[in-house]
Amino acid sequence: MDASRRQPFVRGVRRPRGCVPTQIPAHIPVQIFRGGGESSSSRERASLPAAERLDGEVRPEHGASSGVIRGAAVLPVLASERQPPSGCSAQGEGRLPRRDSARGLPPAQAPRPRAGPTPAGADQGAGGHWEPPPRRAPRDAAPAALRSRGHSECLLPSLTGDITQKGYEKKRSKLIGAYLPQPPTLPPERRAPVTPASSTRYHRRRSSGSRDERYRSDVHTEAVQAALAKHKERKMAVPMPSKRRSLVVQTSMDAYTPPDTSSGSEDEGSVQGDSQGTPTSSQGSINMEHWISQAIHGSTTSTTSSSSTQSGGSGAAHRLADVMAQTHIENHSAPPDVTTYTSEHPIQVERPQGSTTSRTAPKYGNAELMETGDGVPVSSRVSAKIQQLVNTLKRPKRPPLREFFVDDFEELLEVQQPDPNQPKPEGAQMLAMRGEQLGVVTNWPPSLEAALQRWGTISPKAPCLTTMDTNGKPLYILTYGKLWTRSMKVAYNILHKLGTKQEPMVRPGDRVALVFPNNDPAASMVAFYGCLLAEVVPVPIEVPLTRKDAGSQQIGFLLGSCGVTVALTSDACHKGLPKSPTGEIPQFKGWPKLLWFVTESKHLSKPPRDWFPHIKDANNDTAYIEYKTCKDGSVLGVTVTRIALLTHCQALTQACGYTEAETIVNVLDFKKDVGLWHGILTSVMNMMHVISIPYSLMKVNPLSWIQKVCQYKAKVACVKSRDMHWALVAHRDQRDINLSSLRMLIVADGANPWSISSCDAFLNVFQSKGLRQEVICPCASSPEALTVAIRRPTDDSNQPPGRGVLSMHGLTYGVIRVDSEEKLSVLTVQDVGLVMPGAIMCSVKPDGIPQLCRTDEIGELCVCAIATGTSYYGLSGMTKNTFEVFPVTSSGAPVSEYPFVRTGLLGFIGPGGLVFVVGKMDGLMVVSGRRHNADDIVATALAVEPMKFVYRGRIAVFSVTVLHDERIVIVAEQRPDSTEEDSFQWMSRVLQAIDSIHQVGVYCLALVPANTLPKTPLGGIHLSETKQLFLEGSLHPCNVLMCPHTCVTNLPKPRQKQPEIGPASVMVGNLVSGKRIAQASGRDLGQIEDNDQARKVTAGNGDEFLFLSEVLQWRAQTTPDHVLYTLLNCRGTIASSLTCVQLHKRAEKIAVMLMERGHLQDGDHVALVYPPGIDLIAAFYGCLYAGCVPITVRPPHPQNIATTLPTVKMIVEVSRSACLMTTQLICKLLRSREAAAAVDVRAWPPILDTDDLPKKRPAQIYKPSNPDTLAYLDFSVSTTGMLAGVKMSHAATSAFCRSIKLQCELYPSREVAICLDPYCGLGFVLWCLCSVYSGHQSILIPPSELETNPALWLLAVSQYKVRDTFCSYSVMELCTKGLGSQTESLKARGLDLSRVRTCVVVAEERPRIALTQSFSKLFKDLGLHPRAVSTSFGCRVNLAICLQVGGTSGPDPTTVYVDMRALRHDRVRLVERGSPHSLPLMESGKILPGVRIIIANPETKGPLGDSHLGEIWVHSAHNASGYFTIYGDESLQSDHFSSRLSFGDTQTVWARTGYLGFLRRTELTDANGERHDALYVVGALDEAMELRGMRYHPIDIETSVIRAHKSVTECAVFTWTNLLVVVVELDGSEQEALDLVPLVTNVVLEEHYLVVGVVVVVDIGVIPINSRGEKQRMHLRDGFLADQLDPIYVAYNM
Repeated sequence: MDASRRQPFVRGVRRPRGCVPTQIPAHIPVQIFRGGGESSSSRERASLPAAERLDGEVRPEHGASSGVIRGAAVLPVLASERQPPSGCSAQGEGRLPRRDSARGLPPAQAPRPRAGPTPAGADQGAGGHWEPPPRRAPRDAAPAALRSRGHSECLLPSLTGDITQKGYEKKRSKLIGAYLPQPPTLPPERRAPVTPASSTRYHRRRSSGSRDERYRSDVHTEAVQAALAKHKERKMAVPMPSKRRSLVVQTSMDAYTPPDTSSGSEDEGSVQGDSQGTPTSSQGSINMEHWISQAIHGSTTSTTSSSSTQSGGSGAAHRLADVMAQTHIENHSAPPDVTTYTSEHPIQVERPQGSTTSRTAPKYGNAELMETGDGVPVSSRVSAKIQQLVNTLKRPKRPPLREFFVDDFEELLEVQQPDPNQPKPEGAQMLAMRGEQLGVVTNWPPSLEAALQRWGTISPKAPCLTTMDTNGKPLYILTYGKLWTRSMKVAYNILHKLGTKQEPMVRPGDRVALVFPNNDPAASMVAFYGCLLAEVVPVPIEVPLTRKDAGSQQIGFLLGSCGVTVALTSDACHKGLPKSPTGEIPQFKGWPKLLWFVTESKHLSKPPRDWFPHIKDANNDTAYIEYKTCKDGSVLGVTVTRIALLTHCQALTQACGYTEAETIVNVLDFKKDVGLWHGILTSVMNMMHVISIPYSLMKVNPLSWIQKVCQYKAKVACVKSRDMHWALVAHRDQRDINLSSLRMLIVADGANPWSISSCDAFLNVFQSKGLRQEVICPCASSPEALTVAIRRPTDDSNQPPGRGVLSMHGLTYGVIRVDSEEKLSVLTVQDVGLVMPGAIMCSVKPDGIPQLCRTDEIGELCVCAIATGTSYYGLSGMTKNTFEVFPVTSSGAPVSEYPFVRTGLLGFIGPGGLVFVVGKMDGLMVVSGRRHNADDIVATALAVEPMKFVYRGRIAVFSVTVLHDERIVIVAEQRPDSTEEDSFQWMSRVLQAIDSIHQVGVYCLALVPANTLPKTPLGGIHLSETKQLFLEGSLHPCNVLMCPHTCVTNLPKPRQKQPEIGPASVMVGNLVSGKRIAQASGRDLGQIEDNDQARKVTAGNGDEFLFLSEVLQWRAQTTPDHVLYTLLNCRGTIASSLTCVQLHKRAEKIAVMLMERGHLQDGDHVALVYPPGIDLIAAFYGCLYAGCVPITVRPPHPQNIATTLPTVKMIVEVSRSACLMTTQLICKLLRSREAAAAVDVRAWPPILDTDDLPKKRPAQIYKPSNPDTLAYLDFSVSTTGMLAGVKMSHAATSAFCRSIKLQCELYPSREVAICLDPYCGLGFVLWCLCSVYSGHQSILIPPSELETNPALWLLAVSQYKVRDTFCSYSVMELCTKGLGSQTESLKARGLDLSRVRTCVVVAEERPRIALTQSFSKLFKDLGLHPRAVSTSFGCRVNLAICLQVGGTSGPDPTTVYVDMRALRHDRVRLVERGSPHSLPLMESGKILPGVRIIIANPETKGPLGDSHLGEIWVHSAHNASGYFTIYGDESLQSDHFSSRLSFGDTQTVWARTGYLGFLRRTELTDANGERHDALYVVGALDEAMELRGMRYHPIDIETSVIRAHKSVTECAVFTWTNLLVVVVELDGSEQEALDLVPLVTNVVLEEHYLVVGVVVVVDIGVIPINSRGEKQRMHLRDGFLADQLDPIYVAYNM
């Protein structure tokens, strides 16, 4: 952003020469400027930088950023301004092209000059020597001679007649050239050819996709640039999102040239070098440097790439020039940011090898020549970006957080407190404004049909309507005679030829749809008048192009509610409608069934001679219904009565001074609004001739309407500001334009404040072609109130239009304030004329009671007149609120006895009764209590480098409600050739501009590819449809930037950790309040044992043995042939089985092998690396027989050795295994070449292959001397990614087996199906130990086999008639997903689950209710009892704490609903199911016998009451005895395995589970009659995230995110540097990835009051899951930070 842009504003409007401010009543703080004289009244103030505007006399202070002006007063200076030459309009608005300081021009304005000789003396400048200016050249940098001389000389031509653009440029370059660095001369072959296209700026702007005309305003563009300049000082490092290459349309540096004119840059006259040549002289390179430093243009990204380092580039200009010479660069992308010349490092460049197109990557900062594989500079690594984001977010937020109130449980969202300094209206109460009397002219017809009859019979040859084809040739002339006869014919046919004589389809008063294309106004006009004559009600609508057209469905609902059964259409349109194969027109989505009736004369019967339509005076019957699309996309029908129709035509005739036989050119849609009122209705009343220009012709030839005005000497034209802008774009091609015949140019969208710039620019350009200033007549209209106000055409050219320059800040509070000097944010509004004849107007407060506004307050304009709509068809409630409003004064007295109609326009009535409109109610967005208008935001966004970026200005702004406030969303189409850097740069600058000018944050900025937003029939953007797509996640943007951190300011207050209340006080407090201490226990093992003594002899159940090895020997003697284990293969057949004696003998042989071949001593550790099966069990007991300590290890995956083998190696090393036992197959795998690549295979301990066993028995079987010695080690990786081994003693192992035996009632006659991994935890115990201890038969199903046959487990359960089965969540999920659609075929195969009494899910986490419920529901049809599915809970310190077995003594597991917000504060509050923020929790199972539980505070170790969330502590005989580590971390050991409470029962030794949960005493009773205590596990303490002082559990956030969009299959969250990172797996096309970002951010904000920092979208299967089906979030985090995920998209939320 160059210095010329950073200019203070003096006031927002430029007053032309010789004008004095009008006298305004003192209490109205609006400044209305009047233009005057022959000069352009409507040029906006501030179009030139201030130093030029002030004619060289009044200068801002050096470096002043606000308008501190020294010297002369401002107004006289303004008055002395001259008018620039009409040809030299810059930015299409008739202002001088800026002279820029020597720093050159920003890319948006810098064109390439014509190749050719350099102006004389340009090389030396004034004194023969040119000094480069300082980098931040102040405005005064241009020599004074240039300022004074240049300004006056540049203005000279305007006094001496017109000067051509080319001549002007020549003159200007002569004057200014001396002060600019000399451009390098071009080699002749690279000279740009001067074609007409390249010489016409307007033409070019169009081809490059012109920005939206409605919003063009130079003042505003300048304000935006000035605002952005302010941001330049404070750099804001915004990390760029990361995209997978397949998502990036075009890589960054591929399209890149220094600024040239093809970017649609505006200032042609600058003499800046074409920097594509390789500059040799130092001047050339400095020039280049200026360009580079401006390419960034004060952007706040620290570098334009994703790099977080500052890029180098000291004063070494040649190097930069070299970079540019070597890389063929096109414009619209920014090079590395060299605006900060701090680093010493030059930019490194690799020279392209051979091919010139190869992309050279400039290196950023210190990351010289270091790139990751895909060419991303190293510094763009994720961790660097996150750091960048953190640094950015550390900057204080602008809105200060106000006081919050935190109730005990509730997190109250902050209520926005009104700003004490906000401006308040101070004026007196306004008075209702009366329009002039509606004059009664004698020859006015009594009704419109009467007028038609009169002209049709008196002057049938008079032309009524001329239509054009797409070449601009008259296609057809409809005379009044033809209109009359054809309308009669249509009327007759509607009434008499539809249906039967007895049952006509259409009766007078019925509604009929008019479906005519935009290029056929004649047929539509005939049909419209035919309906009026037949007294049926026409409903003109758009032609439905497809069955699913944007908005067409809503139109269908309107037709349905109006009871439309007949649609009139033209032949061509009827042929073009989509047809079914039978030729029928299909029913459109949402439409009623219609009879399509073609109105061409040849299809109609002639009415009989004696038939005549009944023409009566206008009355209160409905004349027609005009459709209106609301903010939410719904379509309403506004009914207009016949009297309102006639009165409106009369009022328009009087206001516009229409006379008979005038010619009027109409570019507008003739189906509704101004186009219908002037071009179809009022024209017929006055026998005028309408020249109708279809939209399709305007697209081909934007000048067509001006040509028709000239050709037909038209007196009136009806256009929109868009049409004026298009004419500007194309007018250079025309010579013979003469607009002197026009007495009135009606600007239909004059109510849009941004139309003013098109009006001004149009006037500036066409004033020389005979256009008079007073001809431009903006009008304001609305579907409900019809024409609200219109500027009258005057003959007095000295009566210039009114102007107001309002402070946008004031407007957000609904207050009118003249802009104060230092403000950048102004809205310049023009009046839309006076109130209509015969109407009364007032403005009322937009919400609440319709109370009159004060004079300096913005309100909704309301109109009381006959000529308005009367209702929304069929909607009495909405009608009452809109059409029957009775405004009241502050004392409550009604203003009038007649009702007013709300117009939906926001504005005020200024001095002299002039009406000003500042926006629409539909575009209103109320953010934190301040009102912003969507149009204003659009204008600001488009003013940021407009020509370069937004495709054809297609941009949509709307608000979505998130967390109880409206949030602004901007969606724009980007130019097809824009690069990633462009988009990101543009986005970050739009944010700054909107923040500076509107002081409001943008919540989401999304860019979509060109031409992809839903369109309205006339090519505009369908706003509600766009919003709908955004909210449902089907917008498919190509770039998204969310800024929740900056704009969500109503989050609850972060929780302050209170100084902990002592545990004693907590306990006393609980006792006092009657809460019991949260503790519970399972049945007592002691009592049960006594009862077992009697059974011991008879059943011989093994309980008397202390060691499992003894139990196995005893079983081998007593029941040698009893089958203990049956292993199934993937086909469901028995792969192998083991009886008691087979297992015993096999174990003996393994023991011999360990002693003889392995030379192991008792107590040595042995790693068992086996697939799930029988070998593993035999090897385990072999180790016990030999006195060794077994460690079960999952074997490496043959297809994935590189990642799975290191884990095996690690366990073997950490467990200090002296030997490794395995099968022959795995033995080979461990020594293979692939294994050698992953680990050091020479470091394996001795490997024993158990496929080849010795034949002899051991001399004796080892018996441990002490039950507390180590039985086995249990190693597993926790969910937090820690590898931990726990020590299980013989005593604990036996106690564990006994506890499970009692809980599950296991006896030798029972069969249990186990589908679990046998390597750790309860899975290992059930697989290897329980059958030997209890004697029951275990049917073993390896979970890996389910991948090939998902039904394997359930078929086995059914086939073996199993009552109890155990599985993991991953198995359950596999069945739910894999068998969901196969239940019928499984039933046919005889699958029956009705015998299943218990299906236990073995887990170390909170029960997954959704999964267990869907599993139960899915297999209910196959006989599965819903109560059968339950869960267990275990952890590292105690492998099974709870285990629910159905049917045994004890109640069913219960589910409670707790308040998620209370849970974040570690409180448990039960709520009703379905209440907001409720979270269902299922009891984790019944506490095992011999287990005691207490809930303790993890910090103070004090016992907690029932209602508190705390850590679950467990005391039990089967607790593990400690961690097995090589580090010997004693403190951790004692803390986890032998903790004591700090108060209360301080003697008992507890193990800390590391899980948070709570106990709740239920109303249910246990078998022994005691009340049942239910344990609810909430989540792991290690995984809980502390955010904003509250505790969040990842699973809760993940559940919300998975619900947010159908394509999210899995989600994992973690925190990094206090940022919440959300990783989602996408099941869909990569194009959907960016849709997820806003949805994920919204749902987490809404449900958890958290702002997501980073959203990462990855492929399915990226989130790592362990064998128990638990997410490994920490592994995921490490992978993300090390850039290993290959994400589809990473969004960094601001």
